[in-house]
Amino acid sequence: MNIANSQLEAVRTARGMRWAFGLGAAAMTAIALVLLLLLTQATSNQALYEQNYTRLFIVNVVVAVLLLLIIGWIAWRLVIRLKQGKFGSRLLVKLAAIFALVGFAPGALIYVVSYQFVSRSIESWFDVKVEGALDAGLNLGRSTLDTMSLNLGTKARAAAAQLSEQTETGATLALERVREQIGANDVILWSANGQVLASAGQSRFVLQPEKPQATQFRQARSQRVITQIDGLDDSTSTTNSARIRALAFVGSSGVGALSDQRYLQVTQELPSTLVANALAVQEAHREYQERALARSGLRKMYIGTLTLTLFLAVFGAILLAILLGNQLLRPLLVLADGVAQVAAGDLTPKAALQTADELGGLTRSFADMTQQLSDARSLVQRSMEQVDASRANLQTILDNLTSGVIVLDADSMLVSVNPGATRVLHAPLDAYLQQPLSSIPGLADFASGVAQQFDAFAREHDAHELDHWQHSFELAYPAGAASQATPLSAPGQINAINLIARGAYLPGNKKLLVFDDISEIVSAQRAQAWGEVARRLAHEIKNPLTPIQLSAERLEMKLGGKLLPPDGALLTKSVKTIVDQVDAMKRLVNEFRDYARLPSAELKPLDLNALIVDVLQLYEADNAAVPVHCALDPAHVLIRGDAQQLRQVLHNLLQNAQDATQARALLDVGHPQEVRISTHYNPDKKRLRLVVRDSGTGFAEHILQRAFEPYVTTKVKGTGLGLAVVKKIADEHGARIDLSNRFAEAVDLNDTLVKNPLGAQVTMSFAVV
Repeated sequence: MNIANSQLEAVRTARGMRWAFGLGAAAMTAIALVLLLLLTQATSNQALYEQNYTRLFIVNVVVAVLLLLIIGWIAWRLVIRLKQGKFGSRLLVKLAAIFALVGFAPGALIYVVSYQFVSRSIESWFDVKVEGALDAGLNLGRSTLDTMSLNLGTKARAAAAQLSEQTETGATLALERVREQIGANDVILWSANGQVLASAGQSRFVLQPEKPQATQFRQARSQRVITQIDGLDDSTSTTNSARIRALAFVGSSGVGALSDQRYLQVTQELPSTLVANALAVQEAHREYQERALARSGLRKMYIGTLTLTLFLAVFGAILLAILLGNQLLRPLLVLADGVAQVAAGDLTPKAALQTADELGGLTRSFADMTQQLSDARSLVQRSMEQVDASRANLQTILDNLTSGVIVLDADSMLVSVNPGATRVLHAPLDAYLQQPLSSIPGLADFASGVAQQFDAFAREHDAHELDHWQHSFELAYPAGAASQATPLSAPGQINAINLIARGAYLPGNKKLLVFDDISEIVSAQRAQAWGEVARRLAHEIKNPLTPIQLSAERLEMKLGGKLLPPDGALLTKSVKTIVDQVDAMKRLVNEFRDYARLPSAELKPLDLNALIVDVLQLYEADNAAVPVHCALDPAHVLIRGDAQQLRQVLHNLLQNAQDATQARALLDVGHPQEVRISTHYNPDKKRLRLVVRDSGTGFAEHILQRAFEPYVTTKVKGTGLGLAVVKKIADEHGARIDLSNRFAEAVDLNDTLVKNPLGAQVTMSFAVV
């Protein structure tokens, strides 16, 4: 129980450490990713970095403090373990120092290199030549645009002078000529109050062109012409929206008439390449100035990010070193404790770590090894107990075996015998232990035969790979030898023992001899042989029976009227006796022949109920000495059977039932005389059962056990072959047949349970098609 609790606590501790390590690693990874993201965007998006830098720095400081506290707590525990002298403390210190050094040294080196690289890289970005080139490019673009603007203003003033004498009617054609001469994209003639008088170019397709402001009109009237560049100052401008506009005052021939004051607006789009270059130079100059102003802040951002990253990496390496060292040490502590317990002789199940690494597997293997050692020791103890019990059981089995068992040594000396050997051989073998088997009176020939069999077995064992030999022996003894327990091997005696012996070699070159008394089996085989001889003799006897019967009848016919009455009566009686005995012998011979020559059944689908109805026509009230009652199952099912043989079965069973009932009637006049035949169908088992019951006295117990054997009968004139034929036909049909007695239980005057015989019952069960 304590081991299970310690294992559970170890599993929970390991799981908690894994969770803590996973959360810490995830937090440091997230912070590192955020730092990396801000570092990559610091150059292009300084505002984002400056906005989140303070918060990120605070988070880093908090995490670092937590890591420092955890490291301090672990270091404090490590110091305590060192002072207590616990196993593995020095190894843990070495592992922690190695991992911390491995984590700190590369981090410090990378930090120094990165610091120098960032400092020098940032300074190299802001070169004096680069700044001068950007200023020169910006001035060049501005000079070009000013020249184009001045040129367009001059052309617009000249065109305004041409339009001074032009009336509004021909202003449109004049404006078209002006647009072509100047090469402008759009030309509009405005009135003093801001109305379009005429236009040429793109403004013709615009309903309300963009009108100049009132201040622009005043400036144009005072300065005669003004110009402006649109689309370059707006951050959202493109190369297609950049253009130069010139607004020139058009004088008139009248004096002081405001209605005659007109203004000519000329618009010319700038080349896209020029606009793109100007915008690029302008944007580059602006960014360069911003970064130049934020040079020190950018350097601080990079250096701060690197410092925070190094800080987290160093503390993470130290914490990882301590955690990993503890993980490596825990299995060693478990193993050391287990080895100490095993050395002290304690083989109880040991604690094991359920981790997936090799050290955890080593602790589990050690626990399995100790468990196997404990199981092996328990198994050895149980095996010793089982050996003792098996030895006792074996002796008990040998003592109760009907077979004889003898163990001989290499010199054929008796080592051990069982009571069965004494019983089979009718000799006191226990008195001849450690003596040769041949020294026992009457067993010299038996011992010699056994020795010959063992010698032959030794020669043939290697060649034929035999594991035992088997041979039969016959020992004869006089009628009184059984009581004297002294067998003799002298031939010609009436009483004999037939043995079947088996022999094999045991370890240590010992010999095992097992033998059984098969005298009854031999007797049964002899009886079967005599039965076969009897059937053959019956066949030979049948041939002269007919001539004998014919000769006797012929003598009676020839001499019947020629003899004196006394001699004639004697002749008639003698002839009748001869004929009756010949008929009896013929019936006996026919029964032997029918049993021996019963043909194989031809199984076909058959309606047993219909066959019974057909057979019962011969047992109707006017033909049968005992009435036969029939009760057939209404289910019309078929079986596989031979109609001719089953007909013979029904006749035999019904005839036996009637004979048994008539015999009972002679002894008990008041007993009811009836025979019942019925069928019952079992749909679950798919079986059809045939039952024939009589009202006789039943069978004796010794007859009931052998009723189906040939020549077993209770009838005075019976041959004992009727039920034997029925059994043989049932086996041919694969049917099960049972014979039993029927009783009626009653209580007499003394309150004693009495069983009154009601008759016998034969049951046959057929499989349904």
